[in-house]
This record gives sequence, C-alpha cells and structure tokens, in this order.
Amino acid sequence: MATKAGFRAQVKAKLAAMTTAERADQSALITEKLIKHPKFMCSKRISIYLSMPEEPSTWEILSSALRVGKACFVPRYASNRTHMDMLRVTSMEDVLGLPRTKWNIQQPAMVETDREDALQTGGLDLVLVPGLAFDSHGNRLGRGKGYYDTFLHRCRIPLPGALQTSSTESLGPYTIGLAFLEMLYPSVPVHEHDPPCAGNR
Repeated sequence: MATKAGFRAQVKAKLAAMTTAERADQSALITEKLIKHPKFMCSKRISIYLSMPEEPSTWEILSSALRVGKACFVPRYASNRTHMDMLRVTSMEDVLGLPRTKWNIQQPAMVETDREDALQTGGLDLVLVPGLAFDSHGNRLGRGKGYYDTFLHRCRIPLPGALQTSSTESLGPYTIGLAFLEMLYPSVPVHEHDPPCAGNR
C-alpha cells in the first residue's frame, strides 16, 4: 500500500480535477442523505466543520441543523499544535461573521472566551469528520495535522466527576465522514492510533 504522503498526493490530484458543478452536485446528494440519517435526526449536539472548496459542502447541513434547533459547534484550531476545540455558533449570520485563519478557514477568534465549548458543557452526539480519503471499513486518511485524531481521543475521556452510565458513552460521539466518490477507496493507509469513522457515508 502507498505511504500516507503518496496516497494524499493521489487523492489531491483527483479532487483538483473535479469541476465546480461536480462538487456542487455531489455535495447536494451528500447533504440530502446526511440530514435524513437517523443519527443526524436524533442528535441534539453536533460538530460540523466549515468546509473548504475542495471538500463536500457542509454549509446547508449547518443551516439545516440550526433551523431545527440543534446545538451546533464548529472547530477552532490552534495553529502551533494539534489542539482543537469545538465552539458553539448560534446562527448562519454568526458563522459568516467568523474571522479567517491563514488557511482561509473561518473559525472563532482565539481571543473569544465566551463561546460554549462542547466538551465542557455536555459533549457531542455526532461529529462530522473531514478527510481526504475514506474506506469501507470506516478508516479515514486526514490531512496529516492530527487535529481530529487528537480531538476524538479527548471526546472519549470523561470529564472529572462525570458519571459514565454505559459502556457506549466511553466510545465517544458517533462520527460520520463526508466524502465525494473520488475520496472513497477499498482501503486507505492508517496507523493503529488513527480513530475510525463509525459511519462513513
């Protein structure tokens, strides 16, 4: 199997060859399927990443979740380490007003301290996970920074004083990876510590 770096290069080349119309058409189908997914429908607290142009669009998913009253959280990345928090957004106007990072990704400003942090206020039911490639076993190949690997590990650690009521809770939130057809493979290169996506779709 190819190395992670070599595999990433192959996937990036395939994504770069997609047209804007192809991305839009597939994003619409992904959105339609996702908002009808039983896990999405029953989840009250959802982490939704703000997609980049080469990724399946999450904007209508986020808008739909906010419209039906779900608590929505978006990532805030720390550029000098692999730490990432999920902070609450309250409306699409709130989201559109977020500043951009050096990667041109919108996120809450680092100086903001008054937004609700998902892991400090009840955790998450569902995490939509970005990636470059996914396989049918639920494995995910990310962009190599480790933000989601680290965050999902934190999701599985109970807060001090928290009561674990079932073994399922210790597994953390349900995860779904959103992918274009060009991002799906029979297998992708992963390491033992890479957490899988339980519900690649």
